[in-house]
Amino acid sequence: MRQRRRRRLGTAAVAALALCGLAGCGVSDPGPPTLTWYINPDSGGQEEIAARCSAAAGGAYDIDVSVLPRESSEQRQQLVRRLAAGDSSIDIMSLDPPYIPEFAQAGFLAPMPPEVASDVSDGVVQSAIDGATWDGQLVTVPFWANTQLLWYKKSVAEAAGLDMTQPVTWDQLVTAAQEQDTQIAAQGRRAESLVVWFNALIASAGGAVIAQTADDPADIQLGLDTPQAARAAEVMRAVADSGAVGPAFTTAGEDESVASFENGDASFMVNWPFVWGRAGSGVEGGTLDQSVVDDYGWAVYPQVEAGTPSAPPYGGINLGVGASSRHPDLAYQATQCITSDENQAYYFVSNGNPAASLAVFEDPEVVAEFPMAPVIAQSLQQAAPRPQTAYYSEVSGSLQRIYHPPTAVTPDVTGPAAAELIRAVLSGEELL
Repeated sequence: MRQRRRRRLGTAAVAALALCGLAGCGVSDPGPPTLTWYINPDSGGQEEIAARCSAAAGGAYDIDVSVLPRESSEQRQQLVRRLAAGDSSIDIMSLDPPYIPEFAQAGFLAPMPPEVASDVSDGVVQSAIDGATWDGQLVTVPFWANTQLLWYKKSVAEAAGLDMTQPVTWDQLVTAAQEQDTQIAAQGRRAESLVVWFNALIASAGGAVIAQTADDPADIQLGLDTPQAARAAEVMRAVADSGAVGPAFTTAGEDESVASFENGDASFMVNWPFVWGRAGSGVEGGTLDQSVVDDYGWAVYPQVEAGTPSAPPYGGINLGVGASSRHPDLAYQATQCITSDENQAYYFVSNGNPAASLAVFEDPEVVAEFPMAPVIAQSLQQAAPRPQTAYYSEVSGSLQRIYHPPTAVTPDVTGPAAAELIRAVLSGEELL
């Protein structure tokens, strides 16, 4: 059959095929593999890092980016659907830390080689390592780490007699705000930001939403019916009832809080470091006077109990490698490039997202752009992740329902009620 087919082609065609067989005619070079990195929306920093790492790979791989929805819950939904279907196009993904246990438990993440785990955890803040770990194993790569600071107006703190070189408590802030006829800006709306606040309060009191995690939801031990949970609720209610919060407190998120701080209504605020970049943009755009920004001060998150270090919120983004990726080894190589100190410093300065690596906070360019960098580093070392569980969406949704509005929270009732709802939701007895 093969000989008959050659004869039909004719002498010239056979000669041409012979030459192509020697010279490789018609055989295209496929080039290096292309890794797709699914990123959360930012100001172009991740795309630039992808280009940098593609160039640095020396032909081993290229990285393309695909942008996920803006809301983290929508990012999760899109990734879960595609990963559950075995989508091999997801090589690298930017993950919000609370969802890491769920992705790991479901088998959506490729196992991390031990040498990669050692490299990407070296010199990284403890909260980022904690948030990247599930079942005793590092399952994602810490990329950038976020935390909330206590922002304050220096003139008001001085007038209130607060020594901001020392830790302050929530009780002190309430008293100072009342005496100075000003406000405290915190996130009181029914949203993830409320869970962030409550988790920081209970962790600062020495407790935890989940006292002991488990694969089986029926075996999860909650820490909501404890003195620490009661104390967290007490602080939340004290702030809400202080008369030192704005009229829209129960619908206020991060953006509303910083607007109140900028316009002078609030002189104390807990919020993420984006506050500083926003202030600079406001001055450049003429919407904020430089004298307002000159009065900004910053400190580590308020303490619940005097003398007990606070446990500030932890956030940020970690990098996961898809379990169905065709190139998991190359993808993990790429994460090592993406999370290099050089790229983390670039991302901090250009996009305002703090690094997971402690060394970056000593970079002169970083310190020049973010003079509060040492306080952010300290805060990240103290910070506590949100509840580590594969059922985070159910836990968070339950907490949002029961702890809102903060004006209705009571120390003796709210924690047990939240625990009851979480158990009912996890057992399928109730829907959120």
